[in-house]
Amino acid sequence: SIDNSIKLCGSDNKAKKSVDDIKSTIDKKDRIDGTERLKRLRQIPPETGKFLAILASGCPKGNFIEIGTSAGYSTMWLSLAAKEKNVKIKTFELLEEKIKLAKETFIKAEITDIVDLIEGDALEKLKLIENISFCFIDCEKDIYDNCWDLVSEKVIKNGLIVADNAINHYKAIKAMIDKAFTDNRFDCLIVPIGNGELVCRKKWTVKNCL
Repeated sequence: SIDNSIKLCGSDNKAKKSVDDIKSTIDKKDRIDGTERLKRLRQIPPETGKFLAILASGCPKGNFIEIGTSAGYSTMWLSLAAKEKNVKIKTFELLEEKIKLAKETFIKAEITDIVDLIEGDALEKLKLIENISFCFIDCEKDIYDNCWDLVSEKVIKNGLIVADNAINHYKAIKAMIDKAFTDNRFDCLIVPIGNGELVCRKKWTVKNCL
């Protein structure tokens, strides 16, 4: 239930606090010292994390995936919902530096049993995954459109696709946003929380129509 989801999001502050300070420090340092954009440690704000956990905890049975692990901050929030749903999160990351940080995060947060960190190109690895119930997209903006093309076909009825940066990087991901809003399989809206979240619920699939 939604009430249980809200309680869930506040039930494991120890895991969240165990890495918050580290992530904040590194993220600020990256922006100050000019670390190239692809290698920056980016993280969602806490209110977005709680929002994601609430959404994911209400999804139907199926695979939970995250495209763009970074250092694992958003994965920690999603792990709260995954634990309640008794599923594992499959999270994809390409860069070795971020993979290393994410592994440290998951150990400190004690969620290694809930998280499946998949190293490599998500667009290739995702071809093997079906029945997606929840997908969070927070990767390089130039592949959002490709992510939509791949994931939208694999999401089950009443499953969700959530894409970060729908407001602060609207122009960069406009092609994907436009595609989502014109896809009659989905109900979509942009929620003004954090950097802006595009939330899309799948109304029907081809199987539903047969």
